[in-house]
Amino acid sequence: MSKVWYAPLGAEEKQEVIAAKVVELFEVAGFEKIFNKKDFVAVKLHFGEQNNTGYIKPAFIKPLLEKIKGYETKPFLTDTNTLYRGQRTNSVDHLVQAYEHGFSIENLGVPVIIADGLMSRNHTEVSIPGNHFDKVAIANDVVDSDVLVVLSHMTGHILTGMGAAIKNLGMGAAPRSGKQKQHADVKPIVKRDRCHTCGSCIRRCPVGAIAYVDGSAHIDHEKCYGCAECVAACRTGAVRVPESSSGILLQEKMAEYALGAIQGKEGKMCFFNFLIHITKECDCIKEAQDKVIEDIGILASYDPVAIDQASLDLLTKIAGRNLFRELWPENDHQVQLAYSEKLGLGSRKYELEKIE
Repeated sequence: MSKVWYAPLGAEEKQEVIAAKVVELFEVAGFEKIFNKKDFVAVKLHFGEQNNTGYIKPAFIKPLLEKIKGYETKPFLTDTNTLYRGQRTNSVDHLVQAYEHGFSIENLGVPVIIADGLMSRNHTEVSIPGNHFDKVAIANDVVDSDVLVVLSHMTGHILTGMGAAIKNLGMGAAPRSGKQKQHADVKPIVKRDRCHTCGSCIRRCPVGAIAYVDGSAHIDHEKCYGCAECVAACRTGAVRVPESSSGILLQEKMAEYALGAIQGKEGKMCFFNFLIHITKECDCIKEAQDKVIEDIGILASYDPVAIDQASLDLLTKIAGRNLFRELWPENDHQVQLAYSEKLGLGSRKYELEKIE
C-alpha cells in the first residue's frame, strides 16, 4: 500500500501559503533522500497555454526549487512540445510562453529546458512490457535526468476524462511523434444535423483535415491524427468522438508511455498533485477557465497511480459526486488508473496522511 500525504487549502489561499504547504509535504514525505549531489533533476510541469490561467503558478514552487538546489543538484523545469498547433508547438515559442507565465531563471533561479528539442525530434526509444507498445519514445532530457519531480495540476480532460500525474508523465514526456501514436485511435465524426457551419472546427484543426461537404463539416480520417481540437472547438455538440473510437485506448497507451518515462528512475522520483483551480478542460486550452469546485489542496507521493487515485477519491468525496464523470460522461477516467496498476506503474491502494 502506497503512502500519500495531503495538505488541505482554504478557498483563495495566498500564494505564499500554498508554497509553504508544498515544502511541508516535501519534508514530511522525506523526499530529500532521492537527491544526490550533482544530480540532474527534471521538474516536469505544464507551463500553461497562452491565455490560460489554471496552470501551477511559479510562486507555488519557488521555495521547493530552492530546497532542491540546496542539495547541490542541478534542477531544471521541463515539458515537451505539443501535438496541436499553438504557442508550445516548438521550443522557441514554448520557451517564450513559459517566460511570459513567469517561469524564468530570473524569477525562479533555475533554467527551462524543453525536453524534446527544437522540433520535437530529440527522443529515445525505451523498452517497456506493454500491450500496445514494446518501445515508447521518451524525450531525451527526461531520459537523461537522474531525478524526476512531477508537478501536476489536476483537471478534467476531453478524451481521458481527467488529467493528473499519469497524464503528465505519459503525454507530457512524449515527443510529438509519441503523442500522435497515443491519439491514433481517436477519430471524431460530425453529426450533420447539429452542424451550424460556424467554421470553429476548421480553424482549430492543426492538419487541415476538416472541410465543408454538402453543407456540413466533414473530417478526413486519412489526415486526422486524433488530437480532438475539433471536439473542443465545437459549441453545438456536432463533433463527437464515437464510442468505438473512445479514449479507452488513448488512456491505455498514455499509461504505457508513463511507464516508459519512469524507467531507470526507481527510487529517484516524487509526485505532487495540485487540486487548485480544477477546471473542466486541461491547461492546453487557450483561454481562462472557471474552476468547477473550490480549491481542495495539494497531495504528494512516491507513487503516480496512488496519488492520482487519492486525488480522485478526495475530489469525489468533497464534491459529493463523481465530478469528472459528470463533466465527461463518455470517458471513464478510471481506465488509466486500472491499466496503470496492471502495468506495474503503481498501486491504487494507498494510505492517506493529512497534514494540517
